[in-house]
Amino acid sequence: MAPIGLLRRGLVAVVAASGLFALGVPAALGDEGGDGGGGVAYVNMGDSYSAASGVLPPAPAAPPQCLQSARNWGHVLAARWDYELTDVSCGAAETRHFTEPQYPGVAPQVEALSADTDVVTMTIGGNDSGVFIGTIQACATAAALTAGTGNPCEQQNGDRFTDTISDVTYPSLVDALETVKAAAPNARVAIAGYLQILPAERGCYPVMPVASGDVPYINGIQATLNDAVRRAAEATDVTYVDVTEASQGHDACQPIGTRWVEPAIGSTNPVVVHPNALGEEAMADRAVAELG
Repeated sequence: MAPIGLLRRGLVAVVAASGLFALGVPAALGDEGGDGGGGVAYVNMGDSYSAASGVLPPAPAAPPQCLQSARNWGHVLAARWDYELTDVSCGAAETRHFTEPQYPGVAPQVEALSADTDVVTMTIGGNDSGVFIGTIQACATAAALTAGTGNPCEQQNGDRFTDTISDVTYPSLVDALETVKAAAPNARVAIAGYLQILPAERGCYPVMPVASGDVPYINGIQATLNDAVRRAAEATDVTYVDVTEASQGHDACQPIGTRWVEPAIGSTNPVVVHPNALGEEAMADRAVAELG
């Protein structure tokens, strides 16, 4: 096994490249991924969780920097329902990238929407203010200094991540959802929370480089983020796709075939701490349950 310092630096590098808790980079407008034909105009938006960054194969029509997969939940849903898919999800996207270009040549995501859009899905918010990448980097660094014991990350950072979610991320989510609804006034809009990354109590250091006592701390930050997504959906009359309960027992500490999120060490995907194909299927299942 590599020294902990190397593991931590490797995780930070991958996280920085992918936007970590991010969720995807926009595909070219009009990408139907071979899933269209039903006459229902469907747009999948958002970050790396929505794009399924790291899940092979990549979506052929998507910008390569978006790390969008042909097996993300948008493609799964389009195939199930025979919807005409336009997938503009893009890894590392923030709420501001709904109205601003994320990369040169990649249009703002809302430009995929119109009065003719029937259904919209997304995950978004985890990358805003660098909250989740900041959490993982801070906690990985802290855990390396204590060999995975205690709760050094919580002691060092306290409420700063949850405060940012409440004070900055939540209003940005409301603004983003209002923008989506204005751009697609006739669409059914749904936003999903984020799959559970860690077990309820004990972690799996160093597979996930989080100190044992910081597992509840990170779970609390994730719960705050998902609650911000839920409240923003409620405030804007958008459907919230709750994945928290369904993903219990499928966290990154579980074995292959059980886990829905890949760990930092021993991942089967090149983008770590992100959903695998099973996770994307599970997100699609929850969307079906919520959307009917």
